[in-house]
Amino acid sequence: MCIDVLRDMAKAIEKESYRKTVLSILSDPKLSFTEVKPLIELCQAPAAPRKHHFFTGGLVLHTLSVALIAKKLAEVFRDLYGVSIDDSLVVATALLHDIYKFYQYTPDPINGGYRAREDWYLSHDYAIVAELAKRGAPDELIRAVSEVHGLAPFSTIEGLVVHLADSIDARFGEYLQNELLAKIKEVEREGCAVHKVLDELVKKRGLKTAVQLMQQDVEKFVIELKELCKQILTTTQSNVKG
Repeated sequence: MCIDVLRDMAKAIEKESYRKTVLSILSDPKLSFTEVKPLIELCQAPAAPRKHHFFTGGLVLHTLSVALIAKKLAEVFRDLYGVSIDDSLVVATALLHDIYKFYQYTPDPINGGYRAREDWYLSHDYAIVAELAKRGAPDELIRAVSEVHGLAPFSTIEGLVVHLADSIDARFGEYLQNELLAKIKEVEREGCAVHKVLDELVKKRGLKTAVQLMQQDVEKFVIELKELCKQILTTTQSNVKG
């Protein structure tokens, strides 16, 4: 299960109150203050439909990367500047900062990937703050999560560290996507939407393998994409006839 990797990181959080809060949400991520239900599962969700990590599973991958980057940043800042940084608060904040994005999206059958749903009124940054308050989370965790997306001015180093890690991974993820999409442009001539092909490729191969294939052998990469496009078109035609 894709969420296990996040749960494993949460289990390693030293401060009990943060650990319990994060594990509680990961074990039952449904919002408790509304009757609105998500249209996709957390493991399906992108981080952003047409920006960074737009593909299936992008949200979990982004979350994991932000947590790992934030831990490294905290280590560097602690070693170089002598500042006190709570690793438990850093990891807890990183794991939770985008968690409710999956409520915001629905599959996009035309263009591939996902799009914003039209019947949901609350952005993920407000949703996590509300849910943390509802579940009785520690004030300092609510504060740090609020700071990551600018809902509150920075008053904790931990909130700033996760904010920086979030920006780093979002920009790097977007760079990789643009590199992949540039290569996939060629399959548009075959009649496939590029985002749909890349989403299918990531589901089939994983982002890491897709990037490695692109870097190692572009010609082989494009051939595989064209074959994948043919499969998508065949499936689409079969569904229409059915």
